[in-house]
Amino acid sequence: MTRNKLISGLKPVLFTLPAMIPFVLFWLAPLIYVLYLSFTEWDFMSPTKTFVGLQNYIDLFGNPAFYKALRVTVLFCIGSVLPVIAIGLGLALLMNRKLKGSGFYQALLFSPWVTPTVAVSIVWSWIYEPEVGLANTVLDFLGLEPIGWLQDPRWALAGVLLVTVWKSAGWAMIFYLVALRNVPSDLLEAGELDGAGAVQKFIRITLPLISPTTLFLFVVQMVQALQAYDQINVLTQGGPSGSTRTLLYLYYQSAFESFQIGEASSVAVVLVFICMLLSVLSLSISRRTTHYQ
Repeated sequence: MTRNKLISGLKPVLFTLPAMIPFVLFWLAPLIYVLYLSFTEWDFMSPTKTFVGLQNYIDLFGNPAFYKALRVTVLFCIGSVLPVIAIGLGLALLMNRKLKGSGFYQALLFSPWVTPTVAVSIVWSWIYEPEVGLANTVLDFLGLEPIGWLQDPRWALAGVLLVTVWKSAGWAMIFYLVALRNVPSDLLEAGELDGAGAVQKFIRITLPLISPTTLFLFVVQMVQALQAYDQINVLTQGGPSGSTRTLLYLYYQSAFESFQIGEASSVAVVLVFICMLLSVLSLSISRRTTHYQ
């Protein structure tokens, strides 16, 4: 009897083992190792690692560059996540009207998402070229002053955000399009019979029913915004004057330019903590605002 209970208790472990092995090897173990490195001083070359305790964190929280990178990270998250969700929903509402050729337009709008970020960023760097780039050519045609899209600290972050939103909006559109088509038509008809207009039906029926999709997109886009690197590296390399240097790019510079692995690891740990905190906060808020069918 005891043996049968033991076997029954081990069955869930055996079923989850194929998924847990790569999780432990490629996520949990590296995370623990990075946490260990954050308490050491190491230059990537030395065979020994010097334990320094909390000194890396003390130096990090006393570094003005950290707070500037944190501010840029927050602005990048807000400036990319909210527009992607709003534009994706707007495009989905437009495509859901079953316009002629909507399938072609959906594929066209989705295509930036499947294009490598590096390739997209290179093309946009040509568009942002101050002398002959398309962006300033359009501004000149409209009678406006040219902008140093990637050279001016006031505009560099906006330029990177424009690329990020342009690439991701079509991806959000696909998810919203599926969610809109799963909204029960009988609820919309009932609302119409009760005298609700198009705006009222959208606010009181459609938005609550697609709120799980909104939550999913919000969390995923937020994590992707915290991990944004390729477009920043190609377009601005964190400049000018640190105006586009996020926490992840600060980590890259500390690790692979300054070879301060302990300092870089402390940045990575703080970034993981922020990501987890925001995810838990989002899920906590969603319990009161998300409606499941």
